[in-house]
Amino acid sequence: METVGIRLNVTVEENEGVTMKNEFTAIIEREGEWYIAYCPEIPGANGQGMTKAEVRKSLTEAISLILEDRRKDGLRGVPRDAVCEKVTVR
Repeated sequence: METVGIRLNVTVEENEGVTMKNEFTAIIEREGEWYIAYCPEIPGANGQGMTKAEVRKSLTEAISLILEDRRKDGLRGVPRDAVCEKVTVR
């Protein structure tokens, strides 16, 4: 089994047209004819593909969906009069 760790750039488009970019670790392993990948920083994010490019794309999409869902879930129940601001972490 071949294991490779790489850094993956993920871009998430938010509802307001604001784009969030971040970098995550992709662990890619070869399982027979398939590549599988997961992201240790985002539990539940995994991907698969016949090539490394396909598995990176699959994992990137999974990370984006999870982050988008967590963001929406985190904002549920926030009072309407609360101040919501964006912060940038570098």
